[in-house]
Amino acid sequence: MLALVLPWLPSERIIRAHGPPDHPFALIAKIRGAMVIMAADRQAVALGLGPGMKLADARARVPDLRAFDHDPLADAALLSRLAEACERYTPMVAVKPPCALILDITGAAHFFASETALAQDAEDRLDAAGHGTCWALAGTADGALALARHGLKEGAEAQLPVSALDMDAKIHQALERAGLYHIGDLAERPRANLAARFGMELTLRLDRILGAEDRPIDPLRRLGNVVTERRFAEPLTHIDAALACLSELFAEASERLNERGQGARMIRMMLFRCDGDVARLGLETGAPTRDGALFRRLLRERIEALNDPLNPGFGYDLIRLSIVAAEPLAPQQLRLEGGEDRQGDEVALLSQLSTRLGRDRVQKFAPADSHIPEQGLLALPALGFDAAPARSPSRPPNRVQSHWVVGRGSGPAPFASVSEQESNPPLRPLHMFDPPQRVQVIAEVPDGPPHRFTWRRKAHQVIRYEGPERITSEWWQRTDGQQPGKGGLTRDYYRVEDARGRRYWLFRHGLYGEEKVNPDWYVHGLFA
Repeated sequence: MLALVLPWLPSERIIRAHGPPDHPFALIAKIRGAMVIMAADRQAVALGLGPGMKLADARARVPDLRAFDHDPLADAALLSRLAEACERYTPMVAVKPPCALILDITGAAHFFASETALAQDAEDRLDAAGHGTCWALAGTADGALALARHGLKEGAEAQLPVSALDMDAKIHQALERAGLYHIGDLAERPRANLAARFGMELTLRLDRILGAEDRPIDPLRRLGNVVTERRFAEPLTHIDAALACLSELFAEASERLNERGQGARMIRMMLFRCDGDVARLGLETGAPTRDGALFRRLLRERIEALNDPLNPGFGYDLIRLSIVAAEPLAPQQLRLEGGEDRQGDEVALLSQLSTRLGRDRVQKFAPADSHIPEQGLLALPALGFDAAPARSPSRPPNRVQSHWVVGRGSGPAPFASVSEQESNPPLRPLHMFDPPQRVQVIAEVPDGPPHRFTWRRKAHQVIRYEGPERITSEWWQRTDGQQPGKGGLTRDYYRVEDARGRRYWLFRHGLYGEEKVNPDWYVHGLFA
């Protein structure tokens, strides 16, 4: 494990934003009504200032002390960017707030003379970016982090002070009063005695620092199923060369996936520049694939859709491709008489449109567990859509039943029954309003079908109708009689046709005399 500690990260962020100041400065925050120093630069620390000191006391010592607002979110964002830059050494990079990084470099030092050479290279690159760094190597993350924070190197765990345990200050004081000043002093004591007096947490942290117990790190990004990369002695300065390299890396990854009987669903690419900048590209396909031609088309679409075009700068010295998600992909064969792979073409088109327009711009409908019309379907990204067939939106759920009513008198006539029609008309409109739109309805009886309705200042005479189709709300919805979808009122739906042959989907919101004295009417959709 390699730990990188950046003790001056907050002040270095200020220097990058405002330039080197002429006077010492500190970052402050308001705590309990007082301005308190949270971090300081090297000059201020050399003058005896530090975190926890009040700004008034600090300026009494250093009158020309400048103050900036402490922004922990900006510090965390900068630390995350530095972690991304350190992924050139290993994909296993973890962020340890507020100012440390932990790298699992197991098996990653083969491009360097040793692990020490790798750590020195990381220090040199961070120093060139304006960040002072302390580093240390150890067998565990806790041990490496403790050594780096106290400026010690590998193998010096016994020389660490007891404060390296990072426990409560009272425990540190109790250990020092007992004559235990270093980790080596604790290592010589029986664990049972230490646990009985100071708790199991102390022995657990002690074993982690000494390497007796390991704790895995939580990397910034999960490790891909297949990882391929290229390092270049001479950086690539042309985009076409970088794209050709990515195609070769995908071909290598496809060979490994073919051995497993899998195909790629999510692909992540990282292009590391010499100056530390990292360009990230991601692709997602609608089905598992090992098709190199499809990968090249999607890659071109992804690059053309970038807001900021790729800029090689001084060149890319490392390019990495990871298969983040893979699924089984069995070999397919067309019929003997030939034909086309229409399903594959559909998936390719879906992947290409999603890459060009955005993942959330291309959607499919999935059935939802609700018989409320506007809640019966969910629009989900097509790339992450389950392959199971969705319920047709032109048919209501099985739990909903349609009730037929025979027209009487001079009112509108009902539609012909199903047996009298050549084809069954759709029971759901092709276009639905969300939320439903209010209409004024005139009916022969209050709980009967609509006779005439006014919508958008235009009157419509109903000549045919079908219904009602009664849909009750979920039992857990409260009844407040307000907007549809917000209350628990019953709906009576009617399919109606006006004198001009246009069909509408109307419903009465509430049962007359039982749920509301004067129920409201709404138009919920339009039929083609």
